[in-house]
Amino acid sequence: MHSPAAPGHNVGMPNQSTTADGVTSRRERSRPWLARLSFVLAFLAVAVVAVFAEWASLLMLAVGLAAAAVSLTAAFFVLSRHGVLRWVALAVFVAMPILVLVLYALYGLLWVAAVSAAAWLLAGVTARGALAEDEKDWRMPEFLAEPARHPFVIMNPRSGGGKVGRFDLRRKAEALGAEVYLMDGPERIDVAVVARQAVADGADLLGVAGGDGTQALVAGVAAEHGVPFLVITAGTRNHFALDLGLDRENPVSCLDALRDGVDLHVDLGVVSGRTFVNNVSFGAYAEIVRDPAYRADKLGTTLDTLPELLQGQTGAGFCAVAGGETIDRPQALLVASNPYETGDVAGLGRRARLDRGELGVVAVMVDSARQAVGLLRGRHSDGVRLLTTDSVVVTSDSGQLPAGVDGESVLLATPVQCTIRPRALRVRVPRHRPGVAPPAPVISLNRLWRLASFGGGRPERAVTEGTPPPAALAYPGAEQVPDARRLRTAHRVR
Repeated sequence: MHSPAAPGHNVGMPNQSTTADGVTSRRERSRPWLARLSFVLAFLAVAVVAVFAEWASLLMLAVGLAAAAVSLTAAFFVLSRHGVLRWVALAVFVAMPILVLVLYALYGLLWVAAVSAAAWLLAGVTARGALAEDEKDWRMPEFLAEPARHPFVIMNPRSGGGKVGRFDLRRKAEALGAEVYLMDGPERIDVAVVARQAVADGADLLGVAGGDGTQALVAGVAAEHGVPFLVITAGTRNHFALDLGLDRENPVSCLDALRDGVDLHVDLGVVSGRTFVNNVSFGAYAEIVRDPAYRADKLGTTLDTLPELLQGQTGAGFCAVAGGETIDRPQALLVASNPYETGDVAGLGRRARLDRGELGVVAVMVDSARQAVGLLRGRHSDGVRLLTTDSVVVTSDSGQLPAGVDGESVLLATPVQCTIRPRALRVRVPRHRPGVAPPAPVISLNRLWRLASFGGGRPERAVTEGTPPPAALAYPGAEQVPDARRLRTAHRVR
């Protein structure tokens, strides 16, 4: 255990990239060698095929590419067609990798393919290790926080299959001095009104044990009144909690923030005056969640609804302007409070930071088999567009447009405007929590080559460290909290 820093005292330590005397750290010294190793492994992956497969190497490449194209085409037809054609496409999708393995085995190339694939996999691992950001670049700063005197927590006993009751959250929160409002009545409750009344009655912290949609509404009130916000992972998916580094399996641990907490200053998204903490979606997903059957049968409803949506037979057509670019009639559009990791083809993953002050935009435009095959190009595919901006405007011929706001189905008057409020919300989290996993870096051959070349520089930094909170968030005890390693090192120095 370490001794907490005294209020008003900011313990400064050398950053994790260099030591105090300017000597490059072990991690920095390893980056160029990891980059070089990735190129060596990639060369070996190609060489083993060329040497042992000889003329058949061209056959291996052609078969692999053709199988990938056919699989993506089949996947598109599975999602965009009904009846017999869907089942035939599903069979083709399943059969393709099996057929490729059989062909490789017939030509005695199965072991060659396996060795080459393993080399490519290792090359990717070492490349990501070389390009990985330092922790200070992706870890959100923490700020000292005084314990709340009158915390007020709203709990939904039906959320997450009854986690509030199963984990005895009400009693445990009250034991820590919190006033609990239980949403146990049959009537519809406006949680924003409840939260505003609590602040008017003297609450100096607002918390929610419920889903992301409820959390977003109360978070907006907390930001409006400048009080900290507590997230308790009692929802079903807890996406916001995941990006805050909270324990999603044990909601009781979130209550530790009431006695030993720190603050994170995070951004809030706003869509047509309504706040969101994760994302707002338009198009296919928004139309699907409107179906009353979706709650009971998510997969079945999705498969039944998608074909008409992808073919443009149902659903409201819309366009968007994001960052000066026009996105014309996409099948789906997602606008996130801070961009998701972009390590996969759709650009969806986790958000290591929630304080970058920008919206992440993902637009999907896959309405033909040709565009489905184009997904092989990854981030450069014509079927997927990834943008960052501070404002998105969505227009439609209809007066109202279905949207999914943090998973809640709503109808929004058009035009719909999405904006971002940088570091508008103070989130109170436990000092000791699982934390956020390091983001997977996007592989850039140019950066990797510069790093691997002798005398090459370090990869670019994505975020500067220690950006102070805006003046509106300044409050007593808002000094940045160093992590435990820095505190221990500072103690040894003293």
